[in-house]
Amino acid sequence: MAKAQQQLMMAWNEIPWSKIHRKIFKLQKRIYRAASRGNHVLANGLQKILLKSYYAKLLAVRQVTQLNRGQKTAGVDGKKSLTPVQRLELARNLKLNHKAGAVRRVWIPKPVRNYKRPLGIPTVEDRARQALVKMAL
Repeated sequence: MAKAQQQLMMAWNEIPWSKIHRKIFKLQKRIYRAASRGNHVLANGLQKILLKSYYAKLLAVRQVTQLNRGQKTAGVDGKKSLTPVQRLELARNLKLNHKAGAVRRVWIPKPVRNYKRPLGIPTVEDRARQALVKMAL
């Protein structure tokens, strides 16, 4: 493994997650307060700040690739798990100006009847985008 890759991997493992959670939570609290007071201009501005925040992007990638129950589920791209280097790269390149890609269609059986319902599984990158937007809402 190259030395630069090792440093990036160590960088992912040494990220102070509690500090990041605290910073993002404070920003989310400010968004909530502004919206509840009716100051929608300030709330929208804070939401834009959160969407562009590197900490929020790191947290969204961590949520999708490490904490979620479906973390090992592959989308159309076939990626099941990401290395720490790939996670950092995904967080660095995460932008909201892309159109969502195709989803993998899986049919899940319903528990009561002999009936199946469709489930769309997006790619890891699309899931990270969704998590980022969800943080801002």
